[in-house]
Amino acid sequence: MMNTKRRRVGTMVLLLLSLAGCTGERGNVWMDDLPIQTYSDGIPGISVRARASGDTMRLGGVVHQRGVGVKCVSVLAFYLDGKGRRFTALAGVDDRGLASVGVKFYVIGDKKILFESGEMHAGDGGKPVDVDLTGVRRLGLLVTADTANMSKVFPDWADARFRMQEGYKPENVPNTGERYILTPAAGAAPRINGARVYGATASSPFLFTVAASGVRPLHFSAEGLPAGLSMDGATGIITGKVSRKGNYPVRVTVRNASGEDKGGLMICIGDTIALTPPMGWNGWNSWARNIDREKVMASARALVEKGLRDHGWSYINIDDAWQGQRTGGDHALQPNGKFPRFKEMVDSLHSMGLKAGVYSTPWISSYAGFAGGSSDFADGAYPDSIAENKRAYRRIGKYRFEKEDARQMAAWGIDFLKYDWHIDVSSAERMSEALRHSGRDIVYSLSNSAPFANAPDWARLSNMWRTGPDIRDSWNSLYVSAFTIDKWGPYGGRGHWNDPDMMIVGKVTTASQLHPTRLTPDEQYSHVSLYSLLAAPMIIGCPLEQLDAFDLNLLTNDEVIAIDQDALGEPARLVSDEGGVQTWVRPMEDGSYAVGLFNTADFGRTPESYFRWGDEKPVGCAWKLAGAGLKGRWKLRDVWRQKDLGVFEGSFSTSIPYHGVLLLRVFPEK
Repeated sequence: MMNTKRRRVGTMVLLLLSLAGCTGERGNVWMDDLPIQTYSDGIPGISVRARASGDTMRLGGVVHQRGVGVKCVSVLAFYLDGKGRRFTALAGVDDRGLASVGVKFYVIGDKKILFESGEMHAGDGGKPVDVDLTGVRRLGLLVTADTANMSKVFPDWADARFRMQEGYKPENVPNTGERYILTPAAGAAPRINGARVYGATASSPFLFTVAASGVRPLHFSAEGLPAGLSMDGATGIITGKVSRKGNYPVRVTVRNASGEDKGGLMICIGDTIALTPPMGWNGWNSWARNIDREKVMASARALVEKGLRDHGWSYINIDDAWQGQRTGGDHALQPNGKFPRFKEMVDSLHSMGLKAGVYSTPWISSYAGFAGGSSDFADGAYPDSIAENKRAYRRIGKYRFEKEDARQMAAWGIDFLKYDWHIDVSSAERMSEALRHSGRDIVYSLSNSAPFANAPDWARLSNMWRTGPDIRDSWNSLYVSAFTIDKWGPYGGRGHWNDPDMMIVGKVTTASQLHPTRLTPDEQYSHVSLYSLLAAPMIIGCPLEQLDAFDLNLLTNDEVIAIDQDALGEPARLVSDEGGVQTWVRPMEDGSYAVGLFNTADFGRTPESYFRWGDEKPVGCAWKLAGAGLKGRWKLRDVWRQKDLGVFEGSFSTSIPYHGVLLLRVFPEK
């Protein structure tokens, strides 16, 4: 009885506030009329005029037609520039959720908490929010919950609206950081870059491109290639087949008019591929379901013309939306009309020294509504009625086609498969087995949100696996995707890598139209640094033809890439998290260490720490080398600036920008 009375009172208060302050007055902006996804720094899961699961919002038995439904943790950031008057809403947890999970709502203006709900549960109804926005420049709406159960509750900002000065509306928080370039330009002389170890299975088609920068033309040569392989002297592309297992040390030389460079390459013919994390491009965060052949080839040409291939980037992966019908032999899945002459396209990629990837799922329907790897029909038919009701067919059908699809991929020359669904061991194993017997080496990537409890299975069955949900171009999403996965460290290694998801640099389409990443420049340096330390697959998500000088500088620092591609293959571990600084340390094959000092500013520890307020300062850091197990004297090198800092013993003091990084290579002083 008391809960019912409280719900009625809350609803009446909100109604009176609306009538008194909003009805008929100019300047009202409903939150659900804004392109709300563009304001979100949280994990995906925002619905307009509905709860996050997609149906109506219901608080305390009352249905609400206006408002925004979110998932936890939800971070909505607005730039008001002092033009706001009031914010009103009814904050509550939707009735249809797990009642035992506690949820908290906050409204924060310019670092001050203006509203705090206290812990709320499904069935409590809503609490009226009425906040004075006078003078507020930046506003944050935050929802937090127990992260272990956050998918089982549905917080709502019902009837949410802003009252603004006439002619104004809330804007996106500006990204005004200076896009400064740290890495010196490469010289004219040749330099061999990228991975120094490469694995293939015996008698499988072999393709490896020696990455080398320097003024073209370059001339490549190799000593010690195993029987069955040959190198193109003009491109550095190594092709052929090796029938005998073994480790083959190869000596590569690259020459041009300015000089030459020599380097070692270990070719390992055995049972393990992907001895270093894959590097390349995926089209989803560029074009989503609008991908087509020309967009793929445009990024492939740009990867070569802009020099990314010269630094080790090689994969061109087509995500969801290439699939057509099962009209191939044995009902193998074929491409749709956006991808004519599919094998010709793959052959063209190979001729450029690049590798080709595709997407699939064991479900009947993919997330985007295209044919998956199973069907309820023996011939694998995928009628329009399934595409139009795709959510109902995100399940495994009666008939499965793993073997047929794997053989077709191999016949096309596919080198990479992204397999995407709510991961289960049985389905992962079925496709793993099919790929092993396809006759071709195909890197096997599991997506998404792999259950940690099955980490040994993912390492046994696949070459890489997604450790979390889809990434977004926000610090909150990057932090969750990469800074919190230390527990996965023991399972990453040669041939099997932890995958925090695609990179969010350049221009992306996550949740909106193509736009520059919302990460600040400092956050982008942190992003690339941590991925290299984690030995993460580095898959660029932006249109490569639209990369600018800053983007290219981020992606072509060979000392950073060398950390990611180190042959030892041991991911960095988090050794300390104190004073707002995380320290990650990675052992390297040559006996040195790679160290990242990240100014995380204690993100997520207080409500206001979820937001960027525009007045953040660098943090001073005195890094204790012994705390990372580094005793004695060590030579420190700034990897981004490619500059030696000197020899240190005991500690090293520095200043790190807000959400920025100092990435070091640490060598023992001899």
